[in-house]
Amino acid sequence: MSSMFQEIVAFIFSTSGWVLVSSTLPTDYWKVSSLDGTVITTATYWSNLWKACVTDSTGVSNCKDFPSLLALDGFIQACRGLMIAAICLGFFGSIFALVGMKCTKIGGTDKVKAKIACFAGVNFILSGLCSLSACSLYAHRITQEFFDPMYIAQKYELGAALFIGWAGSVLCIIGGSIFCFSITDSCTKSGSQAKYIYRGATSHSHISSHPRGQATSVNQRLPPDYSSSPGSQHFDKNAYV
Repeated sequence: MSSMFQEIVAFIFSTSGWVLVSSTLPTDYWKVSSLDGTVITTATYWSNLWKACVTDSTGVSNCKDFPSLLALDGFIQACRGLMIAAICLGFFGSIFALVGMKCTKIGGTDKVKAKIACFAGVNFILSGLCSLSACSLYAHRITQEFFDPMYIAQKYELGAALFIGWAGSVLCIIGGSIFCFSITDSCTKSGSQAKYIYRGATSHSHISSHPRGQATSVNQRLPPDYSSSPGSQHFDKNAYV
């Protein structure tokens, strides 16, 4: 599988996961009132990170926004921060992915684009981990209250938003991992290409330095022959006497 095809698949997975994570934040049903042990249900209670609502048997919903940020439970504040961070990281990851993909015309050389694509993959992985942590933390609080026999207030079950958030987190992590692995193929191809060019240049230098059919070693040079030079003269032994 080529590196360009890997990047396209990674971009589809990552952006799809980021869209799911972004849609999870304003979704209503993070937790829904449990019907366990009840015979007649006259109202359904549900809540998310921003408000708590109740829906009666006629389908009319009455909602109340959380009045104060500082008065909220700690896990809701943590989930808000993690989800907002996940959305921001996924947004920047999408931009870096568009710049670093080989099918685009911006970003510089292939080596630079591979580094940008790897950085985009890291952003997507962090985005998936943040949203995964937020959904898991919220689900842990729901299950803890549900299985606590001393908890006498309204018990809730996992809402649809949590499953959407988990799915988006997994897609972001898978897409980001593929982006990070694509840089290894690019570096391997660049190294092999550079090695091939170096060998070709070396062999060309040896061939071009000597005429055809008369290639000799550089270190093996013939001694100069002065006997056939036109300016050479032979003198008698008594020439200088």
